[in-house]
Amino acid sequence: MQFNHYGGEAARLAAALVNAGPADDLSPLLRAHGIHRPPPGPRGVRELRAWVRERLAPCFTASGGRPLAPEALAERCAHVNSALEQAASLPRVSLHDGTPHLHYGPEDQETVGHVKASTAAALAYVVCASSAHRLGRCARCGAAYVDTSRAGRRTYCTVRCANNDAVARHRGRA
Repeated sequence: MQFNHYGGEAARLAAALVNAGPADDLSPLLRAHGIHRPPPGPRGVRELRAWVRERLAPCFTASGGRPLAPEALAERCAHVNSALEQAASLPRVSLHDGTPHLHYGPEDQETVGHVKASTAAALAYVVCASSAHRLGRCARCGAAYVDTSRAGRRTYCTVRCANNDAVARHRGRA
């Protein structure tokens, strides 16, 4: 599955933020996902962690790599809409690098507001442009992930988790 920069990278940023530990430094994580703005201060980090806990984390639930039932789909959409409402993003066409592309807030927006707007819009993009079940939780470790596989049937966050689960099942049968 091919996502544009905002639908893909910002959605992966949302998953990475959900998976971040409470003591993890968020600055390297933000940079690794294309957020090249001044890192948030302590107050901004607290605000961002609350955003992740209250708005982003509920958007990721185990789907088993299958389309969601109507009730689960409605719940997923409600969580994404809540994030969009809280982020209050306003799409704009930006030319800061010479090529027109979307930004979900003003170019001078502070980092926390930018992350909120970008991640909320990205999750909405994934749900609407591909399928809501592509926002998942690993069947082995529970980590959040964005399924970018061609078939859209992923159930593990990494090949390592899939292999570990297969080995555990094999040993359980032996």
